[in-house]
Amino acid sequence: MNPPVARLMRSSVIHVAFAFVAMGSWAAFANRAHPMPAPLQAGLIQGALSAVITLFLKRGIEALSKRLAGFAALLAPPLIAGLVSACLLTAIHTAGGTPEIARTIALPLTVATSYAALYNFSLWRGRGG
Repeated sequence: MNPPVARLMRSSVIHVAFAFVAMGSWAAFANRAHPMPAPLQAGLIQGALSAVITLFLKRGIEALSKRLAGFAALLAPPLIAGLVSACLLTAIHTAGGTPEIARTIALPLTVATSYAALYNFSLWRGRGG
């Protein structure tokens, strides 16, 4: 991979923007059966939440992983990240009036929790498990 492309792939701005567009689009799609502006509003809410979660998830996993040892260091960080994400997504979509909350958050929550588990596993394994 050439250096400019590699630098672009490491950019937090690119990751946050991609999360906003991808998961915001998903939320609009998940709410497409409802009249406007519900799909648009769900997309904007989810896009913003996904951007924020993307920005802080890696740092949160790293901080939790450093504070724990053994098997707890393997399980607790992704579990905590998943629970916090689920609560945040549910509460804000409820407050925002998103009609299809479960459908709206299913994909973003799965992606965020899977990333948290895989990234945390790599940290845990790197420390000797």
